[in-house]
Amino acid sequence: MLISQDRKMAQWLFLAILLCVTPWLCLFAGGNYWVRVLDFALLYIFLALGLNIVVGFAGLLDLGYIAFYAVGAYCAGLLASPHLLNSFVHLKEFLPLGMHTSYWLILPIAALMAGIFGVLLGTPTLKLRGDYLAIVTLGFGEIIRIFLNNLDRPINLTNGPKGINGVDAVNMFGLYLGKRLDIAGFSIPSVILNYYLFLVLVIGVVVICGRLQNSRIGRAWVAIREDEIAAKAMGLNTRNLKLLAFAIGASFGGISGALFASFQGFISPESFSLSESIVVLAMVVLGGMGHIPGVILGSLLLAVFPEFLRAALVPLQTMLFGYVVVDAEIIRQFLYGCALIIVIRYRPNGLWPQVRAS
Repeated sequence: MLISQDRKMAQWLFLAILLCVTPWLCLFAGGNYWVRVLDFALLYIFLALGLNIVVGFAGLLDLGYIAFYAVGAYCAGLLASPHLLNSFVHLKEFLPLGMHTSYWLILPIAALMAGIFGVLLGTPTLKLRGDYLAIVTLGFGEIIRIFLNNLDRPINLTNGPKGINGVDAVNMFGLYLGKRLDIAGFSIPSVILNYYLFLVLVIGVVVICGRLQNSRIGRAWVAIREDEIAAKAMGLNTRNLKLLAFAIGASFGGISGALFASFQGFISPESFSLSESIVVLAMVVLGGMGHIPGVILGSLLLAVFPEFLRAALVPLQTMLFGYVVVDAEIIRQFLYGCALIIVIRYRPNGLWPQVRAS
């Protein structure tokens, strides 16, 4: 027993060291680009874990999840950029130094606003299941995107298709993540600073999801997923449980959106299209719905592997044919689709499904 615990501790220690060293390996191997890919992979893991609560735990098919990502991003964009002061000049009298809201305040606001929108989405869809629920949530996501695209008149709230620029980077504990950090002659790039922030938050979300999954609420969600009628007959308040799943999942999406806005420094409605919702849903399905490690695996594969294809296909075609025969993006999408079809055909429960007790 003691040997088993020591082995487990050694495995966790190795994983911690690997996670800390990975961005530096990517930086030395391929520059800032690959570290940015890692950063976005962590944001996708954050998103997929939130969607997994709705789809994987509670069994509610949501095709508009990216809307909550957009709500969080625009909360950060409005509260940490010059846009509001430029649109409402009279606010400059009260904020002469500009709109630079702390992210200690922005992240809870983003989570709260996204959670409210999650309840607003969940309330009229309580009696819907399957395809009907998917269609309604898809429409909700498109409505949010269209609103963001058109709320630049008569009052310029979102700046429409032009988006919001100049969003502040995260500034916590006096550490500004928008520029490199120099310590005793050693320089840490901004992308690596953001990586460590995202990693800490993702670990926190994994712990929360694990606790939820093993709680009474998590078991109630599973009961609703497997047979809602039987769950209701057993005395479960399926209405409140569904709304809770929508609210918690949406809150995670809102926090992820705020982090995305701070990392990019720019947001626009184009970043929150239906295709993004489908990608996040594919991560959950590919990895294994309801299984946290599987969702993380699916997110990493679909966030990182396509970038490897994008980087490798052009040099490969040039080496073989002397010029680019087919655009790399077309091949990437083709291989991406083929991989999904093969996995769903031969691993219908995902690459790393939840082990169910027999």
